[in-house]
Amino acid sequence: MVHFGTTFDDTRALTIDAINDKTQQAFPEVKVVEAYTSRIIISRLKKRGITKPTPREALLRLAADGYTHVVVQGTNIIDGIESEVLRNEVAQIAQFFEEIRVGRPLLYSINDCEKVTTLLAERYKKSTDKNGAVIFVGHGTSTPANAIYSQIDYMFTANGYPTFHVATVEGYPTYDTTFDRLKADRSKNITLVPFMFVAGDHARNDIDGEWREKLENAGFKVSTIIEGLGQIPEIQDIYIEHIKNAFSAPVIDATAQKASYIKENL
Repeated sequence: MVHFGTTFDDTRALTIDAINDKTQQAFPEVKVVEAYTSRIIISRLKKRGITKPTPREALLRLAADGYTHVVVQGTNIIDGIESEVLRNEVAQIAQFFEEIRVGRPLLYSINDCEKVTTLLAERYKKSTDKNGAVIFVGHGTSTPANAIYSQIDYMFTANGYPTFHVATVEGYPTYDTTFDRLKADRSKNITLVPFMFVAGDHARNDIDGEWREKLENAGFKVSTIIEGLGQIPEIQDIYIEHIKNAFSAPVIDATAQKASYIKENL
């Protein structure tokens, strides 16, 4: 299980530790280990006496212990830079295993996105009563995968929840584009919710800090729900499903997949 990581003990227990434990319960016959990708977080935790390995360190340790088959599942929200780096790192170490597979992030397929929008709308719909709007604030990325945020935003509207919005700290939609929509909707009561696996630095400083302050200064009544997506049981279940798919799905690259599709349609 690969996580970006967090220095906040409370959200780590509710998200990272929770999904690790749930994975072990779902696959009792399999050894479950964790790794963190953020070197900064790893360093800060080490100063507190908490040691977290990187994916490379965890995998090399498994290889040294004699493990031959591994599934690597990240808790990334989208298939962005973090997922890309993880796949590249796994590819560099693949020679030490008979087989190694990488599971998909939370939002990979259309079905994933539909599931998430449905369960989030149900979970937070009361916050849209009385001229209310909900803004899910994600991290954002510089890769084309950033389009997933706009897709989720569109799905909320298409599924009958036009006062549910998705914005990002470092991508698109931005604070400004979302602010314009709030004004057009004539929303008055805003609920900010992290669209991130853990409710860490961004949730506390950007969402419950800067974004809340800017919206309040603009005349909105603002509340925040500081909980990570990773502490929602139904979200955890999607990751577990992706792990199951990684176990059972055949290993196939893009070229082989395209060739198979052509053969089927001749």
